This record gives sequence, structure tokens and C-alpha cells, in this order.
Amino acid sequence: MASVEDQDMAIRAKERVEESKEQSETGAPSKSALKKAAKENIKAEKAAQRHEQERQQKEQADANDTSKDKYGPLRPASESPPIQKFSELAELYDAQEDQEVTVDARIHNARIQSGKLAFLVLREEAHTIQAVVAEGGAYKLSRQMVKWCGAINNESIVRATGLVKRPKDPVTSTSIANFELHVEKLYMISEAAQMLPVQVKDCMRAPPVTDDSKEEAEMDSQGLPVVSLSARLNNRVLDGRTAANQAIFQLQSGISNLFIEFMNKHRFTWINSSRLAGAATEGGSGVFEIKYFDTKAYLTQSPQFFKQMSIAMDMKRVCEIGPVFRAENSNTHRHLTEFTGLDFEMVIKNDYHEVLAFGEKLMLYIIRNLQERAGFKRLTKVVEQVFPGAGDFKLPTGDEALRLTFAEAVTMLQENGVEAGEYDDLNTSQEKELGRIIRKKHDTDFYTIDKYPSAVRPFYTMPDPSNPKVSNSYDFFMRGQEIMSGAQRIHDYGQL
Repeated sequence: MASVEDQDMAIRAKERVEESKEQSETGAPSKSALKKAAKENIKAEKAAQRHEQERQQKEQADANDTSKDKYGPLRPASESPPIQKFSELAELYDAQEDQEVTVDARIHNARIQSGKLAFLVLREEAHTIQAVVAEGGAYKLSRQMVKWCGAINNESIVRATGLVKRPKDPVTSTSIANFELHVEKLYMISEAAQMLPVQVKDCMRAPPVTDDSKEEAEMDSQGLPVVSLSARLNNRVLDGRTAANQAIFQLQSGISNLFIEFMNKHRFTWINSSRLAGAATEGGSGVFEIKYFDTKAYLTQSPQFFKQMSIAMDMKRVCEIGPVFRAENSNTHRHLTEFTGLDFEMVIKNDYHEVLAFGEKLMLYIIRNLQERAGFKRLTKVVEQVFPGAGDFKLPTGDEALRLTFAEAVTMLQENGVEAGEYDDLNTSQEKELGRIIRKKHDTDFYTIDKYPSAVRPFYTMPDPSNPKVSNSYDFFMRGQEIMSGAQRIHDYGQL
């Protein structure tokens, strides 16, 4: 039976013929117009016959499709379905061969190798695995299923069931290289549009160093599209799906968890301080002013005041993780208008070096666990696929961090031909050069600098009792860039 559209075409063609005949009686149309209308009628009838033939062939193919219940849209169950065990791709690194699994994942890539074989790449968070859909075999899959699976749009969400198998050779294009999934069933949960603003696989390559609008249409050296920073930010949901970004988020979560582990181990009390304050909390950075009912308030530049109040409340050791806001209109890696701070404060028993040593051990604990735990190592490798060398971070051997005085750091710079003043603060280029010198000399990327000049620290910083020109303050460095500052604060009101 012809479709409604084909019937309409035929009817319109016949109407044009009849209309032409009527016009011929009045002398308006020519014989050529009548012939043209007749040809259109024949053409429409042939099209209707062709569509009818195709429909019948499709119905016949569907009737012979032995896998018709094993693929297609996922239909809601008419009654409560039996409890089904689902796996996550992250669990398949250590899977057993011939283990049957069901996973919900996105289609990262789909291609038809032949009429009998299709390859899919399934992606979940930072993990990917190759899925094989083959005609026949143990599951007796149909060619129609192979064709349907190989044509699924990228970023669609599917539910796949199959057996975990070892490929003949490791699959180098997926994070799970030693296993692949031989599909038995595959259902569409949510179909993505065929055309997306950016392709996730294009976002998996590093963004350009500069964000020039001209670069949005440029290709890289391999002829692949370059996705600019602005395009990524305008389509953050898609850009955030890349394996590298997923790994970065998971590593960030891991750092927070390691911080929590260490603090709980040392009996710190967790606080949740306000992000609003009635005055600025840091002297060296800008502040965001907001309206708080009928008065002014400020987004906190740090939880410093609240931590000090907690110590005065006899809490002894407090910590928190939370957002920090600083109105610093600068385009460097060191100046952020908003970041997440990992803060702690503790009572000093004898000397402020107790706090410095605690901070050093904290950093060594976090970084060493990131380097040694299998899950974190795997995530770091994913990040390195986009940012080579990201995991190349050296730590000192043993349990002690490299600690220099400010005077020693200045001497080290001067010995390597870098000008530096004894009581002048280090600028960015000096700090980076010092990082390179220390890595070469001491084989570490993490170190601390103690005893900064009093003139370059806030007024409330405790001076060194033996030399008031320097202070009981310190900075932590990674790869030549400051990541944390600390100091003993003057606790004598009269001294302040």
C-alpha cells in the first residue's frame, strides 16, 4: 500500500492533467503542457510503486530479523522489571573473561566495518571500552542489528549487555585496552542529535594556547578541527564529557578525600564558615562587594577570621573545604576570582614550625597517594593523553620535604646568575627559575621556603625573635609556583 505522501503526489499529477485538458478546451494550454503533466503523473505513480516495494521488503526483512527483540529503543516495562545487576566501565579493568555485564554508557564512536560487523566505543566518565557487534556468532545476531548499531549517533546513551572478551591485540584507542565487550543486546536510552555544536572527540585534544576567533575554523597539523576555548565554554556540558575533564574532576575529588583522610586521622574539627563577611579578610587581594539587605557585605577572601575565632573558642585544630573569592583582575595561573580552598588552622605548642611541618606532611601524603594508588594513576594517564607530562611530578625521598630559608633561596638564585634582593619579595620569573634550579639540584618539584622578610608580609605576621627583619612565615611551592602561604600571627594585642 502506497504512503499518504505518494498518493497525494499521484492525485496532484492527475489534477494537473485534468486542469490542462480543461484549459486546452479554452485554448489556453499547449500540447507540450499536457504531455508534461502526463509525464509527472507517470513519475508519481512509479514513485508510489517503488515506495510500496521498499515497504514490503522492509516488512519482509523485519519478519526475518532474528534479533528484533535484542535492539532498538528501550521500552518501559509494563510491570515491575526483575532486579538487574549493572556494571560500570571503571570495574571492567579487572573483569574476568566471559563475564556477562550490562552497562549504561554513551556512544563515543560508532562505525560499520562491513555488513556483518560494527565497532562501537562506549564511554562512561573517564573510561572507554570497545564493543563488537557481529552477525551470527553465539548470539546469532542479525545483519539488521549490526546496521542499526553501527549507525547510532555519537553521544547517545545506550544499554549494552554482552560478554567481556580479550581481544587478539590490546585496543590502544580505549582506556580499557585488554578487554572488549561482545554485544548480545543493545537498546537506546536517549538518542543524541546527529549534529552537535562541538564533537566531544574533538574536545579531547588540547585547546589552543590563545583564544583567537580565527582559530575556531582552523585545523590542526593532522587536519582535525581545533575547538577554541570560547567554543568549549559555550558548550561546557559537551566539553565536560571528555575523558580528560572527567579524570580531572575525579582527581580533584580524590584530593579532597585525601585531605579529609589526613585531617580526620589527626583529629581536626570540620567547620563550615560563612562566605559573607562584614569586612575584607585579606590585605593583599581585592574583595567583591555585595548588598546585604540595607547594608554592605563582602564575599570572603578566605575563612581566616573564622578559623582564628574557632581556635579562640578552644577548638585547637579546625579545617574546611570551601570556595574562596578574590577580585583580582589578572590573567595568570596564580590569580583566580574563585577557587576551592583546603584550609586548616591549629594551635602552636612550642614553635610555628609545628604547623609548617604538618603542612609539609599533608602535601606529601596527598601527592604520594595520587602517585601510588591504582585508580589515581589510571586517571593521571588519561589526563596525560591531552596534557603530556601532567603526572611528571617529583617528590623528595623519605618523609621530609625540602625546606629552604628565604635567604638560602636568594643565594641559590644569585649563584645561578639570577638577580635577587635579600629583603625583596620574589617575583614570578624568579620563583619559576628557582623551581627549575631546585628540580635539577634536589630532584624535587615540591619544597617550602621559610623566614620571609617582614617587609613583604602582612603587619600581623610574627617577626622572628632573633631577627625582626624576617618573619615566622612560609610559602609552599610546586614546580616553581606558590600554592599555599602560612605564618604565625601576632597574638599579643599590645604588640599589634
